[in-house]
Amino acid sequence: MTLRAVLLHPVLWTALVLGALSALWLALGAPIQLVTQIAIYALYGAGVNLLIGYTGLVPFGASVFFGCTSYAAAYFILGLGGNEIGALGLSMVFAALLGLGIGAVILRRKGLYFSLLTLACSQIAFEVAFKWTSVTGGENGIQGVPRPLMESPLTFHVFVVTTVVGVMWLLWRLAHAPFGRVLQAVRDNDVRAASLGYDVYRVRLVGFILCAVVVGYAGALLTFLLQGVYANNLGWQHAGDSLLMTVLGGVHHFLGPLWGAITFIVLENRLSAITENWWLIFAPLLIAFALFSPEGIQGLVQRLFRCERWTLTRNTIPQRPGLIVPYSSALQALDSRKPILETRGLNKSFGSLVTARSIDFTVYPNTLHTIIGPNGAGKTTFFNMLTGVLPPTAGQVLFEGADVTRLPLHARARLGMGRSFQILSIFPHLTVFENVRIAVQAQRRGARGLFVDAHRLDAINARAWSLLDAVGLADKAAARSADLPHGAKRLLEIAVTLSIDSKLLLLDEPLAGLAEADRVVVADLIKRLSRSHAVLLIEHDIDRVLAISDRISVLHQGRIVADGPPLEVAAHPEVIAAYLGAAKDGERAAPPAVERQAHAAAPILLEAKGMVAGYNGSSVLTGIDLVVHEGEAVALLGRNGVGKTTTLRALTGSLPLAAGELKLKGEALTGLRPYEINRRGISLVPEGRRLFPNLTVVENLQLAARPGGISLDEVFELFPRLKTRQSARAENLSGGERQMVAIARALVMPSKLILLDEPFEGLAPAVVNEVMEALVKLRGKVAMVIVEHHTETVLPIVDRAYVLVNGQVAFAGDAGRLEADHALQARLLGVVQGEDLIAAAS
Repeated sequence: MTLRAVLLHPVLWTALVLGALSALWLALGAPIQLVTQIAIYALYGAGVNLLIGYTGLVPFGASVFFGCTSYAAAYFILGLGGNEIGALGLSMVFAALLGLGIGAVILRRKGLYFSLLTLACSQIAFEVAFKWTSVTGGENGIQGVPRPLMESPLTFHVFVVTTVVGVMWLLWRLAHAPFGRVLQAVRDNDVRAASLGYDVYRVRLVGFILCAVVVGYAGALLTFLLQGVYANNLGWQHAGDSLLMTVLGGVHHFLGPLWGAITFIVLENRLSAITENWWLIFAPLLIAFALFSPEGIQGLVQRLFRCERWTLTRNTIPQRPGLIVPYSSALQALDSRKPILETRGLNKSFGSLVTARSIDFTVYPNTLHTIIGPNGAGKTTFFNMLTGVLPPTAGQVLFEGADVTRLPLHARARLGMGRSFQILSIFPHLTVFENVRIAVQAQRRGARGLFVDAHRLDAINARAWSLLDAVGLADKAAARSADLPHGAKRLLEIAVTLSIDSKLLLLDEPLAGLAEADRVVVADLIKRLSRSHAVLLIEHDIDRVLAISDRISVLHQGRIVADGPPLEVAAHPEVIAAYLGAAKDGERAAPPAVERQAHAAAPILLEAKGMVAGYNGSSVLTGIDLVVHEGEAVALLGRNGVGKTTTLRALTGSLPLAAGELKLKGEALTGLRPYEINRRGISLVPEGRRLFPNLTVVENLQLAARPGGISLDEVFELFPRLKTRQSARAENLSGGERQMVAIARALVMPSKLILLDEPFEGLAPAVVNEVMEALVKLRGKVAMVIVEHHTETVLPIVDRAYVLVNGQVAFAGDAGRLEADHALQARLLGVVQGEDLIAAAS
């Protein structure tokens, strides 16, 4: 450990701060008990933050452990005799048992229900303590608790500070131990953690018990500080004290509870001496922090010094080895003649909706087996049944000959069934390295310890480096996963899936949302992996599927309509009718040249000059100039991570501009709020559609409708399919239908300019053409900016195109020119470095 690391160590800071406060109080001649109370409540908050910051659970009533263990400590020393050390030890055992009993029940719920259940437990304990006078002393509590070993307040203070620092050190070690890292993974993405083989319920239960022990120990210390115990710590009025301290200091910071405890207790002490209504002064302070510094006191200080990050753990990774061992499958060779996965008569229905009908299916080792099918065919539902996310209504799932139909997700993962998800599923607040290391750890027994440093487990770390190198992410190992571009996140998800020594890789649309260069890289990786694994793939990119697959199955209306070699399946009549019958993705005649000229000559609707925008102090857009004429269709193209979605966010006001100006029909939009920009006529059709799932098609549209927008009859004329589905809830629509509703929602507002972010993403070719036909009908009636990574799909239906490279415009001009010049497309949208692209375009 370097000298800098030692000096910045949060446990050292805990000791220094508590020591400095102690020295100050002694120098002032003030009662040292106040600093003792601060130390106890800092530990109380740290225990609560073990659940909030590290596990993602918010307990409204952690006071049940604080208060109940306070009583337990009094009972132990008064009833059993002995000394305070023995009573403290027994109190921690009591707190662990109490945590086990309560956690086993309430952890079956999460979110708001979990929070309310903890509060209910605390309030029940308060009612018992307050009214069972013969045992608890009722309102008067239990007084006269002896402290035979530490009668002096100063002696007890030194003991408290010493043990609090010691427990904080243990919590810091726990945060960096294998188990602590799993807690953080569960916090970020519990479904993904389960898919790696972790029993999320048990992980949370152990974390809950550890929280109970730490909080209970703090409660027992308070008993000996006061030399008595009272019921008020259990009541709802004080149940949230620790939560308030933690939030005030910063829930995503290890020292947050310390700063919060100091502020809370000192202000309470000073303000209550002035007025008994001190909360009238303190509450506005909390409100101010909630509004202006959600990360609390430490977050505010970080913002002032421009070094914002979560400090729950150190921000380092193990040193990269000089030579990374090449990745190789850790599995024994499987018999390629025996199926690794089988389904027999698999059925799934949701009420009257049948999504799987008697599916018989086999997957063999060392084979790339792809499932295709139109939107709504039941592909993801089928995947979810294979992996244990959804139970089948009937039928069997066999893995290596064993029936796994009733096994949960984490149990199947331990057998070697690794999966990715249609929507990216990683641990966003962990580093790239930690994402993979946690996944590797899942299959290694003895790697889930409570206090060993996870970064000292050399074998696991070496395996993680090998996996990162295999997918090309070793150079980005220290980056926070949320900061990666989309293509790199897909590679990371594949690495995570591989990390559990998967025998079968189930990949759900891994090419979705990728630029062509990234698609080539990921597809090549998947093909290479199929030589040492069984790979089951869902994908919409038909051309690529036909090129790389060994075998293809076509799912339509919940049943397999074709299965076999790619060329044979592509020629199958039912496949042509169900999936490939429409024109190929992107196949559409170019708009007439005169129409393009007419739109280019129309008055300017939107004008952006020198737009600069980014996130957390970094610039993604560096001087974007953009013009859209009335009724014009414009494509916004570029590789992933170049700033396309950031541009749309800047145009809608959801991302403030750092520099530049934005005008709509000459009216300045810079500085307006998103809803104000929307009411002036700019609407966003976001990637992912973002409909209200529990509302019907009509209700989603009625909620957005405003005078001047198109009518429902016009919507149904534009999208005839929606007329038959108008009473269906959005959650039951196919991806294509949801996209149609999202576009219609922008039209009923009304809108002068519609921004479409990946409108063809995840849609089958036939549905793509249906959406394209609607967009062509809208040409000239409303201006459009379309972000799309399939250039061959969007260029034929737009007037002009912009191509972004590294946050700058590398091309702005006629879409027909870009469509016809394949060499120019290759330079602008291929794998050449960004600086070269801009130079080439200019």
